[in-house]
Formats: sequence, C-alpha cells, structure tokens
Amino acid sequence: MSSSARRRMTGIGRVLVAVYAIMALAALGRSFVQIAQRFDEAPIAYSLSALAAAVYVLATLALVFAGTRRWYVVAWIAITFELLGVLIVGTLSLVIPDVFHHPTVWSVFGYGYLFIPLVLPFVGLWWLRTHPPAAQADVQAEVESEAPATEARR
Repeated sequence: MSSSARRRMTGIGRVLVAVYAIMALAALGRSFVQIAQRFDEAPIAYSLSALAAAVYVLATLALVFAGTRRWYVVAWIAITFELLGVLIVGTLSLVIPDVFHHPTVWSVFGYGYLFIPLVLPFVGLWWLRTHPPAAQADVQAEVESEAPATEARR
C-alpha cells in the first residue's frame, strides 16, 4: 500500500473498509450457500444476493485503493450502484413480496443485516466526498505504473 493510501486509511476510513469487507464475506457466503443448495427455488433472489456480494467486494477494493483517481471513480460507481440496489430491491421486496419470498442481502432494506446495507452506502459516499484523492497521489501512481513499462522498452 502506498504512503498516500496509508494516510487516507485512518479512523473512519479503516472502519468503513472493515465493514465493507465483512459485508462482502457475509454476502459471498450467503449467496454461495443459497445458489449451491436452493437456486431453483428463487433464482432471481439468489442471483441478487450474488450481485450484492460482487458489489461489496468491488467497493471494498475500490475504497482501499481510492487514493488514486481511477479507483476513486470505481468506488463512487460501486457505492452508488449499491445504494440504488438496496433502495430498489428493498422497495420491491415490500411492494411485491411474492417475488422476494426468499430473502436477499438487500431485501427489506437489509433487515436481515440490521439495516447495515441501507446505511453503509450513505456513509461510504460521505467518506468519498470528504476524502477526494490528492493530485499528487495521481501523479505518483502514474509514475509508478509507467516506470516498469519504460524500463522494459530499454
């Protein structure tokens, strides 16, 4: 991890990454068991659980590396997608419960996860807004990524 990433990952940033990592593991485990054991019972719901798991994994990685502009943008996209997912799936699970008879990570706005899926994207987006990547971090990352390519050409 670069020094700029270490400087950014303090306090609430570390807690945020830890919570995202826990959610990623929980959603991965849940979706794996659901798909492996009972996929034919509710393919839409269990596929949504797998999608939520993938989003949490991507958001975790993006937050860890959000010191660079590229990963910062990926974090914004992943967390915004997560927010839309939990709001849409949460609403649909209340409006048409027959489709969501089998719970997903985002059903009823994350009720099965103590509403953490509902609160987490708001905290994540706030953190991204208050911790934009430094211009120096972008330059340093580009220099580091260009160095091996330049040496290989010689």
